[in-house]
Amino acid sequence: MKRTHHCNEIRDEHVGQAVTLNGWVHSNRDLGGVLFIDIRDREGRTQAVFDPSDLPAKLFETASRLHSESVISVTGKVRVRPNGTKNEKIDTGLVEVVAEQLKVLNHADVLPFSIDDPEVAAKVNEELRLKHRYLDLRRPEMIHNMRLRSRVAT
Repeated sequence: MKRTHHCNEIRDEHVGQAVTLNGWVHSNRDLGGVLFIDIRDREGRTQAVFDPSDLPAKLFETASRLHSESVISVTGKVRVRPNGTKNEKIDTGLVEVVAEQLKVLNHADVLPFSIDDPEVAAKVNEELRLKHRYLDLRRPEMIHNMRLRSRVAT
């Protein structure tokens, strides 16, 4: 499935539109049987909602088994988040994508260290970070450093 938007581009003007997002599973939460997965790409994050009452059982089961950093493609319709669930901390926090299709592009195993928590990542020894450089480069601090170096070099 080809991406139609980057994760950080989804806004309230896209409500009702079908979109396809590709990225890493940033986090997943199961709240009352409904699964919420934050999809992250190089531009930002968007929340996808997997409601078992609207999806085939196999698709919901696949979504519920995803680990952090698995690579996925999600197609669904954009909707405004219900009152009380909006997240002002992220640019896409007013909307979410109601998943209709899911393709797992690469299933990740349990990670050797967390890349989301800067305090935890700072305590990981350098040898382990270098061994898993592909993960270390996904940390927000490392992404910031690479973008800064790119701007300075050009």
